[in-house]
Amino acid sequence: MSHAIPIVVICLLLAVLLATQCPGESGPNNPKTDIIQLPPPDTTGSVALEKAIAGRRSVRAFTDQPLTSEQMGQLLWAAQGITEAQWGFRAAPSAGALYPLELYVVTTQGVYHYLPQGHRLQPRLSGNRMSQLAQACLGQQCVEQAAANFVITAVYARTAGKYGGRAKQYVHMEVGAAGENLCLQAVALDLGAVMVGAFQDEAVTDTLQLPTDHAPVLVISVGHPR
Repeated sequence: MSHAIPIVVICLLLAVLLATQCPGESGPNNPKTDIIQLPPPDTTGSVALEKAIAGRRSVRAFTDQPLTSEQMGQLLWAAQGITEAQWGFRAAPSAGALYPLELYVVTTQGVYHYLPQGHRLQPRLSGNRMSQLAQACLGQQCVEQAAANFVITAVYARTAGKYGGRAKQYVHMEVGAAGENLCLQAVALDLGAVMVGAFQDEAVTDTLQLPTDHAPVLVISVGHPR
């Protein structure tokens, strides 16, 4: 009697295997299993919004203390996290709810891409690229000293498809809202932050190996104030 596996069974096994894959979520050199689940965001913080606004300053000197996974997750959520599950609305307002922003994090460990759906981090590149990013930011020391650098990029085509020539203005409004959210969250976590706009676009793109349609528009350096 033949013990060969019927072709129907093989096809079914392949179908199950393919169904478990999540296309588009793995980095260029990292398998899907590397995706990091972040701790749930805290929506009951003890710092009043008014206190955070009053305490926000541009901080450019940091200690070498790293961020915890809770702090990292909270900052990412404040900028681009999902705050309404049914419709997928995010923490920062977006024209037409089109969400053209993509958020990356650069630490001494590597480069990561934030996935709002599921509140996760996707490893993109390994190794310390802080010095390389600082050089792309015209040698600013705060970028190299930070515990983490949050890089907001824009996919303008997502907004342009609906709003045409107004897309760029709408996208930049969204960047400002997301950036301010992150900075205020940093204050609430007793962290320091500074927005960095002086950088060479192509150098940042090369450092993070960004997709061709992800244009860097803002870098925010975050860490424990010195």
